[in-house]
Amino acid sequence: MENLHRAISQPTRRKNPLLNMSQEDVAMGAIKHALKALRKRHLLEEGAHSPAFIALSRPIVSQGSEWKEKAENLEVELQQCYKAQSRLSEQLVVEVAESRTSKALIQEKESMISELQNELSQARDECSRLAVQLEDKTKALELLISEHQDLKGQLEATTLRANNAEAENKMLIDRWMLEKMKDAERLNEANAIYEDMLDRLKGSSIQLLARQQVDGVVRQSEEGAEYYVESTVPTICKQRIPAHEGGCASVLFEYNSSKLVTGGQDKTVKMWDTHTGSLSRTLYGCLGSVLDICITHDNKSVIAASSVNSLYVWDVSSGRVRHTLTGHVDKVCAVDVSKVSNRNVVSAAYDRTIKVWDLQKGYCVNTLIFHSNCNALCFSMDGQTICSGHVDGNLRLWDIQTGKLLSEVAAHSFAVTSLSLSRSGNVILSSGRDNLHNLFDMRTLEICATLRGNGNRVASNWSRSCISPDDGYVAAGSADGSVHIWSVTNAKVVSTLKEHTSPVLCCSWSNLGKPLATSDKNGNICVWS
Repeated sequence: MENLHRAISQPTRRKNPLLNMSQEDVAMGAIKHALKALRKRHLLEEGAHSPAFIALSRPIVSQGSEWKEKAENLEVELQQCYKAQSRLSEQLVVEVAESRTSKALIQEKESMISELQNELSQARDECSRLAVQLEDKTKALELLISEHQDLKGQLEATTLRANNAEAENKMLIDRWMLEKMKDAERLNEANAIYEDMLDRLKGSSIQLLARQQVDGVVRQSEEGAEYYVESTVPTICKQRIPAHEGGCASVLFEYNSSKLVTGGQDKTVKMWDTHTGSLSRTLYGCLGSVLDICITHDNKSVIAASSVNSLYVWDVSSGRVRHTLTGHVDKVCAVDVSKVSNRNVVSAAYDRTIKVWDLQKGYCVNTLIFHSNCNALCFSMDGQTICSGHVDGNLRLWDIQTGKLLSEVAAHSFAVTSLSLSRSGNVILSSGRDNLHNLFDMRTLEICATLRGNGNRVASNWSRSCISPDDGYVAAGSADGSVHIWSVTNAKVVSTLKEHTSPVLCCSWSNLGKPLATSDKNGNICVWS
């Protein structure tokens, strides 16, 4: 009985549903064996107590209270045994259900284990395949590394040879540049000697030419040029050409030629045949209005002063811009080229500067600064002096080499608008906003004559007048569209030309003595003969 009580009082241990199949079979066998033992023990106890039950069922007269108490105790123990049996039966049912659930879970886990084993085998196969590929790739990489090392060695050797060759090449270039510099210095010295000889030759020929002037008629020109004839007073408009849109500020004849070069507000420079009035060439490339032009003495280059602070140099034969001379910071209003050397050019701008340029080098070689803006300028015959006319009305002479002011004179009460040098180089014509045209001796700056005319009014700050090639006449345009011709001998108006319908801005006389060309604000050009 005590063993039975201990079995009942001990807690029942549940099996783990995650045990493997052999552990579950052992548990099931143990449960069955326990049930058989309980049944057997129950039958044995029932058989052992049956005489007691029979005896108790009889009338007990002789037995006393002790037996009665024992019977009650036994009955209580029997009831407890039944209760224990009932609890064990319930536990058995629960254990059986849990065993079935565990069995299902085990089967599910086994299927999962089987799938995982299949996946594991596939992964092992894939791993084996990848290991083979890795081994192949490793071998290929080792081969590439070895080739790379070989190529790297070759590259280092080639780089070393290239560096050595570059150093040697640099040394050779330095030696070559040194030799070229020496050659250039020798060539520059030779060119300087040649230019100096040419300048002296031209200076002597020009002086000889000046001595050959007799009675206002030039009998012989420079060597290789045409002969000059005595200038005549023009009376008839031979050609009327609509040359430029917006106005034509500058006209100029080629040296020893009747071909005319014009510059206008339409940013172009044009070349005309004055015999037929036809356009022979147009020079493009200027980015602003053309305010003044000049031509080298060999007629190979045209230089234009523009409103965009620059000068443009064209090659006449090709029509292309050869140089763009920059340095001024305001509009360039006047330009002239030396009468001795084609390489020296002088320009004036509204930045209060006068710049000297070297056309062969293509840059500025000297800058003259003054408080008053310059409207017009020209070279002296020997090319050593610059003559400039300013807004303050003064005429000034400058040394081209030193840039020093040599002398000045009050030429006009208002701004100087034009300067024109005579062919002899001894007289210079200046025009001003005071409507006067003065002739000065270049050597002393003394006034030789003053030309004025009724109705002659200077049209702008850049109205250009001119002297005839024989230095006998002066032509100047007026704001009313007329052109006045004065005789230098008596300072009187000998002719008034009327063809323009707007203010006349520029006059130019051909070096051949005729014709005379004039331009106006509408861009029209008249050729007079």
